[in-house]
Amino acid sequence: MPLLDFFLGLALGITICLCQRWWLDRQIHRLLNMLLPEAMSVDLPMFSRLRRAIALSKQHQQDQAQQIKTWQEIVQLAPVGFLQVDGENQLLWCNQQAQKLLRIHPNWRQGHTQLLIALVRSYELDQLIEQTRIAQQPQVQEWLFYPFSQDAEEIGDRLGVTLRGYSCLLPDGDIGVFLENRQPLVNLTQSRNQWVSDLAHELRTPLTSIQLVVEMLQGRLDSSWNQRLERVLHEINRLIQLVKDWLELSLMEVAPSEHLSCKPLNLSALIHSVWQTLEPIANQKQLTLNYSGPDNLLVEADETRLYRVFLNIFDNSIRYSPRDSQIYAVVTPLMPKTSDLVQRSPVASPVASPVASPVASTVQIDIIDAGSGFTEADLSSVFDRFYRADSSRTKQAILGKNISNNGNSLPMNTGTGLGLAIVKQIVEAHGGSISAQNHPEIGGAWLKIWLPKVSLSAK
Repeated sequence: MPLLDFFLGLALGITICLCQRWWLDRQIHRLLNMLLPEAMSVDLPMFSRLRRAIALSKQHQQDQAQQIKTWQEIVQLAPVGFLQVDGENQLLWCNQQAQKLLRIHPNWRQGHTQLLIALVRSYELDQLIEQTRIAQQPQVQEWLFYPFSQDAEEIGDRLGVTLRGYSCLLPDGDIGVFLENRQPLVNLTQSRNQWVSDLAHELRTPLTSIQLVVEMLQGRLDSSWNQRLERVLHEINRLIQLVKDWLELSLMEVAPSEHLSCKPLNLSALIHSVWQTLEPIANQKQLTLNYSGPDNLLVEADETRLYRVFLNIFDNSIRYSPRDSQIYAVVTPLMPKTSDLVQRSPVASPVASPVASPVASTVQIDIIDAGSGFTEADLSSVFDRFYRADSSRTKQAILGKNISNNGNSLPMNTGTGLGLAIVKQIVEAHGGSISAQNHPEIGGAWLKIWLPKVSLSAK
């Protein structure tokens, strides 16, 4: 009986041992498959393959660490800033340029994770990172960054820096942000604009004097000189208009809201008033205005400035429209919860407007012509100062023009290249925005303007 118990215990022990060995082999097999799948095909004992896999895995980790170190050294010397945050917005790593731009304390070192907001007080940077997480795609944002300091005197001495951030998605929920210092470009642009403004001020008085002299000579010289004097006078008027346009831009750029005299304006009446001014020119090309929108829409705006906006845009549309065509003006009140109407594309004709409502807070104004539109290369530059359209669009305007203003020069007809730049400046001074594209159905230029502070008058 004791012998039977011994053999039963021995059999049970061997069975347990074999089960443990099978379980251990299975675990090692899984570990090998995870560490190095190609090691499974090597004809070696299990533990030899395991040692080989561990050695190869260590070598692979060392190679990856070396690659990471190499790339970090490259990014460290890059002329743009770069920072990396984890899913909890803790700063994991940044290069020297980012530390310099964001004024991160020099005592911070990689490996000492800390919340980004504790190191950099920038709401815009936090928003850029958050928008990247929400959209799950790269984002771009530009802002004016003011370094934080607890010393009041130091805060007064520090100037803002214009930064542009480019965010990207990284593995494990991390976010990377490249930072570009735009301040040198901003300073250069401001210096250039100041130089041109000073030049415009200096030219205004002598140009006016020359204009008076030429006008006086027109009645005193032989008729054979009249045509030449008219050319000279036309060029002088063009230069005077250029000076006025530039001074207008400079004035609106320095303190836009201070130079506005806003009051409730009937938008429909203003648009039709501008068209009546340009109608003699439009009639020479048999152009008509197709207006669609409420007649009782009021917008809080400066009448003179907003008149200038539509004058410049309509004049441009007339110049580039083919004969016997229409120019569309579509006015759409946007409700607080229907901002998706902004992307609505007005159809060619007729253009239907939504039912007007007294709760409208924004108005969208679409102005569409039947010309050749903008090229893709020009779309990003149409609102730049001294912008000139591509040759094909300009040629179309020249062929269809042949229009005389009877000595009354209009802003866009002078060809100063500042018309749309002034439009953009005035619209933004009113708290609105403007964009340009080509209409998908008509094919012509499509300018979209959004203006706030809208209401509806009772008829």
